[in-house]
Amino acid sequence: MKSKIFIYLSFLSLLVLGVSCTKQLDQTAVSTATKDAVFSSEDGLKLYSLSFYNMLPGISDVFRTDCSLSDFGATSSVPDYIREGAYSSREGSGWSWTDLRNVNYFIQNNTDPSVSEEIRNNYMGLARFFRAYFYFQKLLRFGDVPWYNKPLDVSDTALLYKGRDSRTVIMDSIIADLDYAAANMTEMSDGTRSQITKTVVWGFKSRVCLFAGTFRKYQTSYNLQSTADTYLKMAAAAADSVIQSGVYSLNTAGDQPYRSLFISEAPISSEIMLADVSSVALAKYNDGNWYFTSATYGSRFSFTRTFINTYLMQDGTPFTDVAGHDTMVFASEVKNRDLRLKQTIRMGDYQRTSGGTKIPGPPVFSYTYTGYMPIKWTLDDMYYDGGSLNTNSVSLMRYAEILLNYAEAKAELGTLTDADWKLTVGALRARAGITGGIDSKPTVVDPYMKKTYFSDITDPSIMEIRRERGTELCLEGFRMEDLIRWKHGELLELPWNGFYVPALNTPLDLNGDGILDVAFYTTAPSSKVSGVTYIDVSKQPQTLSGGSKGELHWLDNISRKWHDYQYLYPIPYADLQVNPNLVQNPGWEE
Repeated sequence: MKSKIFIYLSFLSLLVLGVSCTKQLDQTAVSTATKDAVFSSEDGLKLYSLSFYNMLPGISDVFRTDCSLSDFGATSSVPDYIREGAYSSREGSGWSWTDLRNVNYFIQNNTDPSVSEEIRNNYMGLARFFRAYFYFQKLLRFGDVPWYNKPLDVSDTALLYKGRDSRTVIMDSIIADLDYAAANMTEMSDGTRSQITKTVVWGFKSRVCLFAGTFRKYQTSYNLQSTADTYLKMAAAAADSVIQSGVYSLNTAGDQPYRSLFISEAPISSEIMLADVSSVALAKYNDGNWYFTSATYGSRFSFTRTFINTYLMQDGTPFTDVAGHDTMVFASEVKNRDLRLKQTIRMGDYQRTSGGTKIPGPPVFSYTYTGYMPIKWTLDDMYYDGGSLNTNSVSLMRYAEILLNYAEAKAELGTLTDADWKLTVGALRARAGITGGIDSKPTVVDPYMKKTYFSDITDPSIMEIRRERGTELCLEGFRMEDLIRWKHGELLELPWNGFYVPALNTPLDLNGDGILDVAFYTTAPSSKVSGVTYIDVSKQPQTLSGGSKGELHWLDNISRKWHDYQYLYPIPYADLQVNPNLVQNPGWEE
C-alpha cells in the first residue's frame, strides 16, 4: 500500500502536468497546481487521497507494537511505561493533528460539480474512513479529545484552544464517518489488498465497535455500561457484513497455512483484507528478520511460558491439564500442540537456510531470553537477517480477526450459537489441526485461564475466545488494545518466564535432532561441549526459578507496575502548556 505513497509525494507536480498537457501544446505551463486543479477531476481526488494512507502503520510497525508493550513477551529491557516513576507527561507523545487537517481540507473542498456525485462521494467516503481511523487512534491513546470536522485557520482561536469533547461524542462521530464510508464507497474489494474498500470499512467498524462495547462493559468507572450492547450489536453486524460478502475465506493451502500469511511476498488475498505491501522495484522492505534474530538491533522479544501454556493440545484439551506439564523440557512440551505454535516459534523440525543449505534452527540464546523465539514474521533464509531486507508483506487486517470480532461480540451479547462457534473459533482451530471442540461452544471454564489471566470471566465461550485472540493474533498489534478494553492491564506485571531447565551443566537438545544446543550454569564448567551455548544463571538478570533448576526468568530484578490510570496516556506536557483547556488525564498530573 505505502509503495503507492511514493507516487503521492510529488502529486502536485503530476497534477500540473496533467492539467497543462492539452492538445494545444503551445500553452504556457501552469507553475503551481491550484485547488481547483486538484478537486476538479477524479485523477486529482485519487492522487490527493493517497496521502491519507500515511496514517496506517509502517511496514515494520505492526509486529513491533506487541513487542514494545504486551503481557506475553520478554524484551531486553522493561518498558518505561510500566516502570514506577519512569514515564510522565514530559515523555508523552502522539498529540499531532496534521493528518486530520489534511483529511478535513479534502472533505471541505471535495465539492466540484464537474466531478460526478458518485465519484465525489466515493472519495468522500474514503476521507471519512481515514478521519474515523485517525480519531480512533486518538481515542485509544487519550480518551476524550477535541472533535474537529473542518480545517482550522490561525484565526480560529476559540476552536484551537477549546477543551476536549467526550468519548461519547468522539465515538458517535467515528461511527457516523464509517457508516458514510460504507454507504458511499463503490469498491467491495481490491485485488492488491493494499487499498481501503467497503469490506475493509466494515471490518474496521467491527474492530472499533468491539472495542467500544467491551470497554463500556468492563471499564465501569465511566458509567457507560448501558450503551455497551449497542456497540456490541454494531460490531457483530459489521463483522457479519464482511462474512456475508463472500469475498474472504480462511487460507488453508499448503502445509503451513497460518505462517504463510505472514511470510508471503504478495498478500494471500483469500484471507488478507488489507496489507502493507513490500516492493522489490521500489526497494521497500521490512526488517522482520533483523528485528527478531539480531542480538543488538531489536528488542530480543521472546514469548513467555505463561503464554505458550495457552496453546491447546491437538485434541482440543488444555496443555495445562497434562500431568507434569510444568516440568516438561522444551522438546517435549511443544509436541502434539495447536499447529500454530510451530508456525509461530522455533521448535521441532524447523530449519533455516544458510547459503542455500538447510540447517537446524533451534532457539538461539544470543537472541532469546526464554527459549520461545518467534518466527511468525521472519523468513527462513539467513540472508535476510542482517538488515531491512525482508520482502514479505505485512497484514493490517485479515479475515481471521473479523471472525473473532464476530464471535466475541455475540458471546458478550449472550447470543453466540454453536453454529457461530463452528464458523469462527471452530474454523480457526480446525485450520490449526485441532480436532476436538470445534463444532460446539465450550461448557467449562479452563482453570488455568481463569487463575492466570481473566479471573472475572465465568462464561466459557468468552474465555476461549480470549485464548483464541492470543494464539491467532499474537504479534499483530492487538494485545495492548485488548488488555485496555478488558481492563486487565495488570497482566503486564506477569513475570518474564521461560522454558523449564531440569538441571545445571546438562546440555539440552531443544529440537530433538540429536544435537545438543544449550546448557545453563551457576559456576562455569571446566570443560564445555563443542557447539553448545552456555548461559550463566547465577545472578540477575537471568536466573532459574528454583536456583539449580526450574523455569528461566529474565529481569525479575526490575519491577513492573501497573496503575489503572495508565489505560489512558498523558497529554504531552508541552501541549498542555499551549492549551490548558485540554486538562490532563487523571493520574498523570505533575
